Formats: sequence, C-alpha cells, structure tokens
Amino acid sequence: MIFAAIAEAQRGGARLASACREVGISLRTLQRWRAQPDGDDERAGPRRRPGNALRPEEEAQVVAVLTSERYAGVSPKQLVPQLADEGLYLASESTLYRVKRRLKLQRPRPPLTTRKARATQVHRAARPNQVWSWDITWLPTQVRGKYLYLYMVMDVWSRRVVGWTVENAESPTIAAALVTRACSEANIDPRGLVLHSDNGSAMRGSTMLATLQQLGVVPSFSRPHVSDDNPYSESLFRTLKHTPAFPPHRFDGVYAAHAWVARFVAWYNGEHRHSGIRFVTPDERHDGRDNSILAARHALYERARRANPERWTGPVRDWSPISTVTLNPERVAS
Repeated sequence: MIFAAIAEAQRGGARLASACREVGISLRTLQRWRAQPDGDDERAGPRRRPGNALRPEEEAQVVAVLTSERYAGVSPKQLVPQLADEGLYLASESTLYRVKRRLKLQRPRPPLTTRKARATQVHRAARPNQVWSWDITWLPTQVRGKYLYLYMVMDVWSRRVVGWTVENAESPTIAAALVTRACSEANIDPRGLVLHSDNGSAMRGSTMLATLQQLGVVPSFSRPHVSDDNPYSESLFRTLKHTPAFPPHRFDGVYAAHAWVARFVAWYNGEHRHSGIRFVTPDERHDGRDNSILAARHALYERARRANPERWTGPVRDWSPISTVTLNPERVAS
C-alpha cells in the first residue's frame, strides 16, 4: 500500500524523498524494503526518551506560548531574546524550532537573495554616527506603472533608521535635504561621518555631493555596476517589504505611504530585535542600553543551566555585545 502511494505521488511529479516524508518513512527504509520485499519491517524506532528532553508540563508551556495570540507570528530567533528580556527561559532556539516543525506551526516565507558582494571600500564603526548607509526603493501605487520613492538613512553600528522620507520623485536635492535634516535631528557634528550608498543618480548628483562637502561628510560608494554592495540598506528594505504588515495592496498616494512608513520605522527602531546586534532593538543599541540587557540575558541563561545542567553540553548562548561593525569587510582568502 505504501509502495503504491509513493508510486502515485511520483507519477504526479513529487520527488521520491518528499513522498517518503509524507508517508512517514525515510528514503533508506524504502530502499531496504524494495531490496527485501519479504523481509521484516526492521524499524526499531526510538529506544528511549532522551534524558534532557522537555518534561510534559514544560512542553505544554512551550506550545502555549508558540500558539498564543501574542507570539504566534514571532519566529523562535526573535522569541528567545524577547522572552529573555521578560525574565523567562523556556527552551533553546533549536528546541522551539523543532516543536514548531512537529506541530506544523511554521509559516512559509518567500525566497530571499542572500548573496553579498563586497566593495573595495571598508569602513568600521565602533559607536553610533560614525558610518551611515542610505538608499532609495520604490513603493507601488494604485496607478499602474507609477511608483513612490522611499529614501532611508540608517546608522550602520546600531541599525537605527535616522532619517527617511517618501517622495514622488528621485532627486539629489531631496536626498541632500534629507541628510542635512538627519544630521540636525541627531544633534551631531557630521564632520568625518561616512555616508555609504550605491551609484544612483541621486547619490552622485552635484547638489548631493556639494551638500556632503559642506557638511564635512565623507561619501562612500559601491563598486560600479555592482547592485548589492550596500548590504545594510538592502537588508533594511528587505525587512520592510517582507514584514507581514507590508500592505498587500498598493499605496493610495504619498500621505498613505508616509503614514505606513512612519509606523514601520517606529516598530523597527523601537521593537524589532535585530539579529545582527544580538537581538536588541536599534534604539536600545543606539542609546547604549544594550550592554545591561545582554548582561541580564546572560545571567538568566546561567541560572537556567544551573537548574538543568544535563541539557547543556557547552557554554550558554553568546550574549556578549558586538563592539565593532564593518561595512563591506574584505574577503578572507581560503
């Protein structure tokens, strides 16, 4: 019966390994059965329950959290630090992922491009407002073929959005005004600040370059004809357009887009725990609160290890602060 079901699935275009998973056997088991059609099943199954497995009441608590209205849409990599900040340790990130897979609670995600090219210019930041990155992306409107332009400037060290605007056009004049306003609102001396971007016309326009020179800002550009040498801004736009809150329909003009982006920036800066900075929020890192938060998480994990030492085969998760962030690091020769 299993052979017939797998054969039917293959005729329908399914891969053999996928068909085996659907019926609950491994590809190796199927191959053994085909080689020995008159033999015994020989599947031993799990012989014992692991000593460090979650107890039934602990797993019930994990399931309750994963299926709760508050955390149902939160991935384990975001959930673990969020619970740690609330003083709660349930299980490791990998355990939460296993429970979600077993209960089929995982939500499919669109494929993402992860390839990163490296620029020839390398910049390092050890504190806020040393290196900024900016870019422009399109936002669709209800008019076919017409787009709005979202300008965003972010601090590379903290990942905080320090300036943004939504406009009807792409212009170096608008970009220059945005950078000037971002420096003013941040209350910083912009001299020596590195501003990285790609090679778009708005980035290299004479008005923009003249403004940067007047402010004392050091311009930095991606390599010519390379589209992905601005990884931090690309990652920000990817988060923006893949967040579940991104409108499924097109924007109804500048004001509607401006209102939505304002909500996104408030969430991204103040609530989003960023994987690149040990899952603290950009505001927490920008304001210098991340050290105490990460220290509290480390203490929580040490207490959890002392309570159940059999579940730990090594040191606790690394919650040490990230001191330096590098923009487009050089490749290490293999």
